[in-house]
Amino acid sequence: MRDANLLHIQCSCECCRSEDESLCEEGHSESPKGDISWKKLTVAGLLAVLSELIHFLQEGGILPPSFVIGFLSLLFALIAIILSGVGTYKAGWDAVRRFDLNMTALMSVAVTCAVLIGHFSEAAMVMVLFTVSESIEEGVLTRARTSIRELIVLSPERATVLQSDGTWQETDCRKIPIGALLRVKPGERICLDGVIREGQSAVDQSPITGESIPVEKGPGDSVFAGTINTFGNFDFEVTATFSETTLARIIHAVENAQVSRAPMQRFVDSFARWYTPSIFIISLLLALLPPLMLSAGWIPSIYTALTVLIIGCPCALVISTPVTIVSGIAAATRMGILVKGGAYLEQGRLLRILALDKTGTLTHGRALLTDIIPINVSENGETLCLAMAASLAARSEHPVSRAIAEASDAKSADVRDFVTVVGKGVQGEVYGRHMYLGSLRMMKELGFLEGEIGEGLRQKAAELEGRGKSIVFFADENCVLALFAVADSIRESSVQAVRELRRLGVKTVMLTGDNELTARAAAVQVGVDEWRSNLLPEEKLACVSSLVDETRGRPCEVGRLGEFQRFKVGMVGDGINDAPALAQADIGFAMAGSGTDTAMATADVALMDDDLRKIPNFIRLSRRVYGILIQNIVLVLGVKALFFGCTLGGYTSMWMAVFADVGTAIMVVGNGLRAGRSVTMRK
Repeated sequence: MRDANLLHIQCSCECCRSEDESLCEEGHSESPKGDISWKKLTVAGLLAVLSELIHFLQEGGILPPSFVIGFLSLLFALIAIILSGVGTYKAGWDAVRRFDLNMTALMSVAVTCAVLIGHFSEAAMVMVLFTVSESIEEGVLTRARTSIRELIVLSPERATVLQSDGTWQETDCRKIPIGALLRVKPGERICLDGVIREGQSAVDQSPITGESIPVEKGPGDSVFAGTINTFGNFDFEVTATFSETTLARIIHAVENAQVSRAPMQRFVDSFARWYTPSIFIISLLLALLPPLMLSAGWIPSIYTALTVLIIGCPCALVISTPVTIVSGIAAATRMGILVKGGAYLEQGRLLRILALDKTGTLTHGRALLTDIIPINVSENGETLCLAMAASLAARSEHPVSRAIAEASDAKSADVRDFVTVVGKGVQGEVYGRHMYLGSLRMMKELGFLEGEIGEGLRQKAAELEGRGKSIVFFADENCVLALFAVADSIRESSVQAVRELRRLGVKTVMLTGDNELTARAAAVQVGVDEWRSNLLPEEKLACVSSLVDETRGRPCEVGRLGEFQRFKVGMVGDGINDAPALAQADIGFAMAGSGTDTAMATADVALMDDDLRKIPNFIRLSRRVYGILIQNIVLVLGVKALFFGCTLGGYTSMWMAVFADVGTAIMVVGNGLRAGRSVTMRK
């Protein structure tokens, strides 16, 4: 039933905008657009033009007054109205029964009254043009729904799976469990998330992360469902079931993208709710007051009132916001930014403070060996020193030890008499020599930090620790042989992102549970404006709350429509401990590649390849979308105001009014689709 959900969520027909959800089914039988074919609409349009042409020629004296000719004009008009307007009349009648004076009710009344006062050719033209406008709207939204269906078909239905007897067999992807081993051939699409165990290739991840070129992959690297293996064979271990893959989460979020409606869309919907009944009242007054109070003719007054009724149709205004928002969300998805609702896309332009977690967000989230400082070894002995230390480190589960072990390309040597000294380090015999790999405390106890040499080692260790690095000493039975510095390396993209955020006027604040020295070193490297260290999850939450309070204390921005809006606070994180702060922020950003499911579920926006440079792009996209929304609203209301004046002056007709409304609808749709163009960070 996923497709049905997609249809319901993305639809903006009158029945779906009503409170009665039972009226909206997959077939949209109550929609004025219905399933009318363009062939039928073309025939209706030709008949309406013929009816209007006959009326024009008779009015101009070119055709003589004739019952037969007049009857043909009436017949053509009625057939055109029936062909194009059955759906509108059904929806209009439902709206009247619910006392909901919406667009279809307005148009149904206008066309019916026009026929009754003898302007049947114009009534036919009005109905045809209105149906054309509605069909254009439906076409745009169908295009949006189709783009979501394309996500669904990204993941193949079957994959090659290793069986218990050692053979490989094609299996339904929905039945493949976590831990299964899958084989992918060149050109195949990957069906599940996983980690490569054997083989190398380059994977096209553009459907998921927005990266423009294939990414090199090897053992230990992650792959995503829906991506394409460009060359080479590889085997990968499944890490998520079919319903829990990254692609499945994207589809689920897009399905629910309109649950949180954008503020501008709520404004337009609210405006339309009182605007349309107001147009009914104004039209009624224009029909009644001139004949009753000014002795004007009834037919001209009713005609003017019906023209105003048609001009007041808010369809172009109503469609302007969802088209723009959906286009913006589609553009964000193509850039690898998953936005869970139009509200977050529109409010991104107001982001002024961004709190960032450190580990896994600003950094890669894993320890790496950054420095090797040989002390009592020859210049060529550094590689051997690292190999011996890595052999010891490989026996330990400590993250710092793993970083040293992974840094050596040499084959691990045999270690005898291996001992872990809790809180200090490890020791053992390597190549017949007793070796120590441990902390400053272990070296002090061994007596290796005495005298001038020891003082120099302590100073060097302090210098490295001041740069946020963890220090490990490597020694034999006689002296210290080398110092190893291990740190969680900063993402280069983080530095660029923070620089770009500053250009956009966004203040950055780093929140971390690390100590002050490590926090300061990372903050200086990245270039954030502020940092706060030694934070527990509840303290991160308190920090974000204080930042939100800070924006409440500032003067509010006055929007272009006069609304008062508070500047927004964002939070970026990847772990379970970041979830409370993500929920507290106005806009929560999750690192979707390395982040936890909890962070993904809590956040409002997900960065699919863990690239913080996407946040400046998100802000720019938000500003563009808001600008287009304002342009469309001003355009629609401006055209309506112009035609109101022309109608009261007697310069417009009913079909001209609806033609102008159709033209405006086409313009706002075209302008709204401009939001679908991706944006990129300036270099």
